[in-house]
Amino acid sequence: MVVLQAIHEGIMAFYQSIKNSYRYPRGDAQPGQSGWIADRLLRLRALLNAEIVSRRAPNSLIIGSWNIRHFDGGRPRLPESFHYIAEIIDHFDICALQEVKSVESMEQLMGLLGPNWDYFINDSSGAGRGNHERMAFVYNRNRVFFRNLIGELVIEKGALPGDEQIGRTPFFASFQAGWFRFVLCSAHIVFEETEGRPLREDEIRVIAEILKDRAKDTDEVHVFIGDMNIEEPGDPGHRALTSNGFEVPDLGPTSLTGTKHYDQIAFSGLQDKTEMLNRGAIHWQEAVFTDAEMEAYRDIAKAIRRRRKSGEGFWDFHTSIQRALAAGEDVGEAYSDWEGEYSSWRTHEMSDHLPIWIELKVDYSNEYLLGIKKRG
Repeated sequence: MVVLQAIHEGIMAFYQSIKNSYRYPRGDAQPGQSGWIADRLLRLRALLNAEIVSRRAPNSLIIGSWNIRHFDGGRPRLPESFHYIAEIIDHFDICALQEVKSVESMEQLMGLLGPNWDYFINDSSGAGRGNHERMAFVYNRNRVFFRNLIGELVIEKGALPGDEQIGRTPFFASFQAGWFRFVLCSAHIVFEETEGRPLREDEIRVIAEILKDRAKDTDEVHVFIGDMNIEEPGDPGHRALTSNGFEVPDLGPTSLTGTKHYDQIAFSGLQDKTEMLNRGAIHWQEAVFTDAEMEAYRDIAKAIRRRRKSGEGFWDFHTSIQRALAAGEDVGEAYSDWEGEYSSWRTHEMSDHLPIWIELKVDYSNEYLLGIKKRG
């Protein structure tokens, strides 16, 4: 019964491909082996169960957000990393993703999430301040449905210094879960400190003002979500949210270093219908790519560095590395300071940001019926 419920609710990413011995050699002693991956997924599931599943209220909504570093426009991620990323997202009902670089990587991720998941992705923001980035909404159709409104925010002339548009175009879409109607607006605010150019707080302020005005005219909660490059509560970017009436739950630091509050989930409109039940940030590094596993990934990192310009396809690239390691071949020049490099290296496998989430109440049946009863 528990398994059937998990399948129905989507808390079960697809694991069958891990049994493919060509892609994932059997064993549990080294990264990339099927047993190794399964063990790390079990660790990750235990972490997510303690943080989210075991504390979740019935009929609630989990909204997540994650800036997944250069997904996947830098060096190719390890295949196992896609499984870990999918496992985390599978514990949300809907998730806004920032820094998406590859549609193919999104398709690979969706294949691991399964057929009850769907996604929308916007166009590339182009070069310069846009950094060729896209944003995406990934959602579990068993829990959330799309309400046919989707687009990008265009800023009126003169709203930002230099009559510029926002560097990475904000992406919005309308959804519903239970009684709860909401609009997500995902943003990756440019970290700008150049005189005469839009600063972080300028971009946040303009988006917040637009969403605040729209929330007044609709019966939907507007959720401003994403990597806002806010360094700490009370800084100018944070004040640009609160001064526009947004509720900004404290999610704690979201940089992997544990020092910056870059990522935020803020909401405006129908505050009496927005009851937050829980919130948090997922410290994935406690379960996968842990500090204790640094040595296990040393040779893989060397091999990736040597072969990254080989031009091989994704699976050919990674299977050739596995074979070279299994054969004991020289896989590349040693890192001069692997202990110092590892913390940065693993951010290219997972991210330099922590995934964040909030849990909201979406079932107002009792309140509705009590209102009818009171009316008589």
